[in-house]
Amino acid sequence: MTSLSSYAMRMSRLSAQIFGGVVRPTDSRSMKVVQLFQEPPMAMRKEVFDWYPQHKVYYSMTQKLRFMGLFRDEHEDFKEEMLRLRKLRGKGKPKKGEGKRAAKRK
Repeated sequence: MTSLSSYAMRMSRLSAQIFGGVVRPTDSRSMKVVQLFQEPPMAMRKEVFDWYPQHKVYYSMTQKLRFMGLFRDEHEDFKEEMLRLRKLRGKGKPKKGEGKRAAKRK
């Protein structure tokens, strides 16, 4: 086996640096570590950051469909009914300028 000339060694190191290879020759155990560092981080993998659905998108879509009458959200209906009943009993928020502080001044 013939050894490489110093020029060939320098060129192989330079090409490894440019193209992201291992600069110095390493054994197989060290190459495992190199392979681990070449993989993208866990947080950047698509299967990790796309695990949960996009709740904001789904919520806005259901709100639009509900407004058009194509989707029925019983919980939202219940909350609206409770607000309506509170307002009938006089428990709603006062209008601007009709609160306790404004009543004190008059």
